[in-house]
Amino acid sequence: MGLLKVSVILLLSLVTMTLAQPPGCKIRITDKGLEMLKAETKNFVEGELSNITMPEMRGTEGRFQYTIKDVKVTELNLTSDLRFQPDVGLLFEVQNSSITLNFQRRILYWLFYDEGAINASAEGVNIFTVLHLSKDEEGRLKISNITCDASIAKMRAKFSGTLGRVYDFIGTFLTTGMRFILNRQICPALNHAALVLVNQLLETIPVRTEVDSYVGIDYSLLSDPVVTESSLDMDFRGMFYSLKNENETLVNYAVNPVVREYDRMVYLSLSEYFFDSGLFSYFKGGLFQTQIANERMPKDLEVLLRTTYLGTMMMLNPALMDQPLSLEIEVTSPPRSTIKTSGASVAVTSGVKVLVLPAGKPPVQLSSMTMEGKFNAKVSMKGKRLTIHLDLRRFKIYSNQSALESLALIPLQGPLKTMLQISVVPLINNYIKRGVQIPLPDGLDFVEEVVEYHNGYIIVGANLHFRTSLRELIENKLSGHTNNTV
Repeated sequence: MGLLKVSVILLLSLVTMTLAQPPGCKIRITDKGLEMLKAETKNFVEGELSNITMPEMRGTEGRFQYTIKDVKVTELNLTSDLRFQPDVGLLFEVQNSSITLNFQRRILYWLFYDEGAINASAEGVNIFTVLHLSKDEEGRLKISNITCDASIAKMRAKFSGTLGRVYDFIGTFLTTGMRFILNRQICPALNHAALVLVNQLLETIPVRTEVDSYVGIDYSLLSDPVVTESSLDMDFRGMFYSLKNENETLVNYAVNPVVREYDRMVYLSLSEYFFDSGLFSYFKGGLFQTQIANERMPKDLEVLLRTTYLGTMMMLNPALMDQPLSLEIEVTSPPRSTIKTSGASVAVTSGVKVLVLPAGKPPVQLSSMTMEGKFNAKVSMKGKRLTIHLDLRRFKIYSNQSALESLALIPLQGPLKTMLQISVVPLINNYIKRGVQIPLPDGLDFVEEVVEYHNGYIIVGANLHFRTSLRELIENKLSGHTNNTV
């Protein structure tokens, strides 16, 4: 029985390992990145605490009848820290800080009536807040829970007006009540800021969205983020899919990207699968085919084609000699990328047909060839858009009909390669130059990017930059001014 139990456990472990999907995209935020977020977080928290509202206070103390209203936070002096909380998320802590308040008093003492402003200060303010990070059902990063504890050591009030000194003896009573109420307002304000406002900002991270009219991209988290003392690591699916058939996707057999660096604020790692799934999806979307004819046909190439296939046209029909020629190029299998320490490349295999286009009649095929090309791919990052620039390096064509025709095609290799470099490659680069957005919230960009090539994946190391403040980003999100397109 014990042996059977062990066997079942091993089998389940094997199945789990088999089903586990390696990420196509990984992001690491380091403690240096968190350092940059400290000032933004502090300003954001101060903004939330400054909006605290307190209810009107009425009561009687001895011969005094009082009303306290219009309580406003006028100044915050927070000494705060933001750091990673291992296995949980983020820790935001405020120590030995102060909050200044202003409110209106209305006091009746015997026949004396007085009203005026009161300045009060909460001192020894301590806040301990832990943000629990996880992935939601859609695979988006979110704050799933918040643990908050706040305390105020003491509170002082300074009365103004003709009876200011008379009121000093009830100051302790009033400030005790205000201290209790203020203390109870801090954590709810921070709960709302994290669970509602910050989560709304995180919703601007693209999870599954269209890139263009052909493909979409899936940036859903595969698991909860991994938090250590020095980093926050997130594994994303990093997979493209064809909009024609979203369920027809490429299986991920690529290596798992590894990030070991901590020197920069953020690291983005993309495996070969990230690029291969994009190539696969565009292939399934029917994008990798083109026709070169008429004004798109270079004159030198047309002359060379006529010379090469002169005998074929004469045997088929001499009347074809003066008719326009056409090249039809169609990728026959999904291109594949290769990433090594020396750089990245893309291998493409295409079918090429040479056709004559007689007026008013169906095209006549002169030849069918296979074309193999290898492109160098230069990866770069700007803002939060990943772009690729292709450059044709290797090129070979051979006949699908006979070895003899393959020999005859050798003179075509150079002109065809030049034609592709001049006519086709620029079209591809112009199409892909807009790039694809990587999963960062709106308003947060990469700067000072450096791309490193490894065996099976690339790593982009960068620093982070807020285009606007965290508060402005959230306010824009609430007013519907953000742009979530990829």
